[in-house]
Amino acid sequence: MSDVGTVISKSTKCCWNNDLRRLARQFGKCFSTKIVLGIETSCDDTGAAVMDETGNILGEALHSQGEVHLKTGGIIPPVAQQLHQENIARIVQQALSVSGVDMDDLSAVATTVKPGLALSLGVGLSYSLELVKRYKKPFIPIHHMEAHALTIRAISQVEFPFLVLLLSGGHCILAVARGISDFLLLGQTVDIAPGDMLDKVARRLSLQQHPECSGLSGGKAIEKMAQRGNKLCYELRAPMKLHVNCNFSFSGLRTNADEVIVQKEKEEGLQQGQLLSCVSDLASAVQHAAAIHIAERTHRAIVFCIRNGLLPQSNANLVASGGVASNQYIRKTLQMVTDANGWSFLCPPPRLCTDNGVMIAWNGIERLRAGLGVLFNPENVRYEPKAPFGIDISKQVEKAAIRIPKLNLTM
Repeated sequence: MSDVGTVISKSTKCCWNNDLRRLARQFGKCFSTKIVLGIETSCDDTGAAVMDETGNILGEALHSQGEVHLKTGGIIPPVAQQLHQENIARIVQQALSVSGVDMDDLSAVATTVKPGLALSLGVGLSYSLELVKRYKKPFIPIHHMEAHALTIRAISQVEFPFLVLLLSGGHCILAVARGISDFLLLGQTVDIAPGDMLDKVARRLSLQQHPECSGLSGGKAIEKMAQRGNKLCYELRAPMKLHVNCNFSFSGLRTNADEVIVQKEKEEGLQQGQLLSCVSDLASAVQHAAAIHIAERTHRAIVFCIRNGLLPQSNANLVASGGVASNQYIRKTLQMVTDANGWSFLCPPPRLCTDNGVMIAWNGIERLRAGLGVLFNPENVRYEPKAPFGIDISKQVEKAAIRIPKLNLTM
């Protein structure tokens, strides 16, 4: 199994910078830049990265388990755990090797400890604790969603506060980021996450059998097929239309899509597992319905923030991150919402939207500079499969009962 997956490693630091670092160590270690090793194992990707406090990615490596889980029809936690165990040492060493940084030169080690799959989190935490004990380094426990929220600050000068939308296979969250560990939760999914819904619909449509979708995740396959489809061929019920809050729901959309698929299979005389002729139109309709739902809840969050003075009156920012935030159709829909409100819309590049070691390393840098959650005796740290995010003010949002103005979100 250790041969399955892909490894990506790259250095965005020029070679002469690595040489300068080595010279600095030779001449009395006059190097003052903070450098953090980040380790990510919260789900099905083993990631590691070395970053400095200016946002330079000195080295990174990633082992993706996607190919394995595509074959099994979903993530099997014990399998994910085994693959993490087989690859974590190699991935960390590769990131360090590319960076030209020795363990002795690190300022700290940062690792995802919550939330995520218990068995996966345990691998990263155990390995990290052994590492910091052996090399006597501070340890920085990282909240996975906080890391996603702050990634944008590694590549853009984004000041607090800003509105953040986190979209992934396990989460869907709207929050106001007021500081490095200071968030106001406006809303979140009440059932499944958008990535989970897209994966399940893709599986029900048997998109893995389509020649253009081989090897793609469910969400990527939906996006691929939707490009050639007509979203107007099927009118899927919009979720939570009567709920004037910022929460999300995607299980009803999945059920609605399943109903349409069953009906079309009957019409075409096909069994489950056979490709429908209208698969592109269905993919487009599902993607559009999800994008509109996300956009409308985000629009309400923007209005709530404006009315309650939670964000600046001018030059306010919406930041979207997480794996589903790499979907270009959803990005364009959100861009229309921010344009209508005079806001800026920012996203990390797609490769930094999905789980990776870079976001963990950067969160570690942010916390190290602020002196937040830096542990010198981390023996009692435990992983948390479920973890709250920020201060929950979603009831206040619901009480405000904001009716958002109609926007033309058709592309």
